[in-house]
Amino acid sequence: FSRQGYEDPHWQYPAAGYRDGYPYQSHQWQPGAWQGDRDPRQGEPYGKSYRDQHYYRGYHPNLATGPPGHNRTQTYDSYEDSHTLPARREGPGGEALGSDSGEAGGQPQEPSLLLQYHESGLSSSSHELSQYIRDGADCYDPVLPGSWSVEQTGGPLAPTPTPAVPFKFPQPHTALCFGAGGHLVLACAQSPAEGQLPRVELHSLEAILHGTEELEELQAFPGPLAREDLHKVDVMMFCQQKIDTGCDLSTQRGRDSSLLWKLLVLLCRQNGSMVGSDTAELLMQDCRRQDKYKRQEPAPSLTGLTDDEWASRQPGTLDLITGEIPPVVETQAQIVEKFTKLLYYGRKKDALVWAMRNQLWGHALFLSSKMDSRTYSWVLTGFTSTLATNDPLQTLFQLMSGRIPQAALCCGDATWGDWRPHLAVMLSNKVGDAELNHRAIVTMGDTLASKGAVEAANFCYLMADIPFGYFGAKADRMVLLGSSHRQAFSQFARTEAIQRMEIYEYCQQLRQPESFLLPFQAYKLLYASRLADHGLPAQALQYCEHIAATLLLQDPAAHPGLAQQVVRLAERLKLSDPLLLEMPEQDQALEPDWLEQLRACCRQWEVR
Repeated sequence: FSRQGYEDPHWQYPAAGYRDGYPYQSHQWQPGAWQGDRDPRQGEPYGKSYRDQHYYRGYHPNLATGPPGHNRTQTYDSYEDSHTLPARREGPGGEALGSDSGEAGGQPQEPSLLLQYHESGLSSSSHELSQYIRDGADCYDPVLPGSWSVEQTGGPLAPTPTPAVPFKFPQPHTALCFGAGGHLVLACAQSPAEGQLPRVELHSLEAILHGTEELEELQAFPGPLAREDLHKVDVMMFCQQKIDTGCDLSTQRGRDSSLLWKLLVLLCRQNGSMVGSDTAELLMQDCRRQDKYKRQEPAPSLTGLTDDEWASRQPGTLDLITGEIPPVVETQAQIVEKFTKLLYYGRKKDALVWAMRNQLWGHALFLSSKMDSRTYSWVLTGFTSTLATNDPLQTLFQLMSGRIPQAALCCGDATWGDWRPHLAVMLSNKVGDAELNHRAIVTMGDTLASKGAVEAANFCYLMADIPFGYFGAKADRMVLLGSSHRQAFSQFARTEAIQRMEIYEYCQQLRQPESFLLPFQAYKLLYASRLADHGLPAQALQYCEHIAATLLLQDPAAHPGLAQQVVRLAERLKLSDPLLLEMPEQDQALEPDWLEQLRACCRQWEVR
């Protein structure tokens, strides 16, 4: 509190609400005569606790070391002239009651508990009380300006209220926050108490982030793709731009990413429908080169002859069956002629071996097919053994034989070469067993995913019609197109992956307008929040509208958390709607119908 007429900068006493929680509240007393004479401008009367000598001794260390016999209450006589009691109680020797005899004798006193807390920094309450403990309180001598007078103020001055709690910051500083309308709000470092005008600045986030990679990536995308004024040519041009600028075709990962974008272009061009031959053509176009698969001789064990027996059958040696010496170099006609001669003598087994050794697989397969099934299998195995292990023909023949192809289990290794010809031959030549064909493609996708080829694995999963799952379900094979959900969420939910996924959903809607990917709606909301963070609130609000339309087609109660988050974001962005700006001023408090419907559904869910 201050004296009459001017402020007291040295002493600030706590308000009643502050001292209610401290022990000295129980010692407060107020004589009736003093209550009537106190300054009406004072907020609360002084309590006895402020004049109690224990308070002076414990809370004011400077008063505890005065000269012997000095009455420390006299230090405050100049301050309490107008508030002293008519009859002050004093003990023998003129010493005020409550003063300690040892203290009056100049004996050093132990610091109070509050002062110990203040020096140790253990209590925030002691830090707050420290503003009342001033070392220079006993030498208070205010000096008034020479030109000051009460008449200048036109009356008595009311003291400036000083907060009991210390300021959080010692000096003015700039405060900022992000607004939902795509603005950065700055409260500049001004001090109105010193005559400075307070100033608030609004900065456009879109202007601040201009030229950054994140903003350019968001602005280049023609989303939301569910709007009516979008043409699919714009989507195809965006995909082609991604292929040209975002895919490094010198790496396997870049080629796989390019393949996904080309698949989206194909789906968009054909309104979301395709057949296996279309995909096979796409796979073969994207191959950098056609691998040359070297043929090899069938193993002697498959023909039933040992190495010595086969050496005796080589050209230049006497044939014991025909009695002739075969020429060193035989033409195709000579090979067929000998095959015929062996059959003249009824040597079917030798004719089959001769045909297999000289690559007459057509003759050998036809002849064995007219014999028993075991012989046919033997010849067929001999034929497939001549193919390279990584030859796509091996994949096709193994699939037709009712087995999972070896390529589906080993693709992705450098020794196996490119995986695309193997998938192309499986897609273009589906066997009668659809379940086997499906398992072969899924197995290939799992193998590629285990080796880090995420884009290639997702391509296989799309061909097998694997449904999309959720990020938390690690057993799901696919969540976002071209991104692995087994990594950190910040790396998984990349902007490019969300954009690619939205294009795939758009292609599905070209074929079936009412179709949508329900697990993807949460990532649309995430994308909308990124748009708002980068200063694009109108586009973000459109995403909220499309998500709400999707949820309203279903039961929003099935996804209450998502519906509530959409409502929260839309409520902050609704003033960015261009339709709202065109409304009359008296109608601008109205909300879009979809927002009211979604909020009503959320309330019904909460009631249930």
